[in-house]
Amino acid sequence: MTAPADLNYTRDHEWVRLQGDIATIGITDHAQEELSDVVFVELPDLGDIEKASPTAVVESVKAASDIYAPISGEIIEVNTELVVDPAKINTDPYGTGWIFKIRVSSPDQVNGLMDAGSYTSMVS
Repeated sequence: MTAPADLNYTRDHEWVRLQGDIATIGITDHAQEELSDVVFVELPDLGDIEKASPTAVVESVKAASDIYAPISGEIIEVNTELVVDPAKINTDPYGTGWIFKIRVSSPDQVNGLMDAGSYTSMVS
């Protein structure tokens, strides 16, 4: 399992890459390993979202899992490539497997998330 040091993490196994006021969100390598082969992704609608709100669904051959907004803001982009190739979440969870992007209402929200070391300790 990998957990890049430049990301923040939630207890629900989402990752956040904050660049300015834009946060890219996906599920962690650990989460995709637990789910196994991802076969479908229900992407969120664009618009305002509150922290902890269900935003997307990732389905695998094993189960379906809700994806929650790790921070509040406005969903401004979704990864439509996942509709055609949901397995990108398995092959590249921190790159081409991202799920959506949020324009954050307050960038300091990431201070409440875990760093890579804390996340790795949680899942070990």
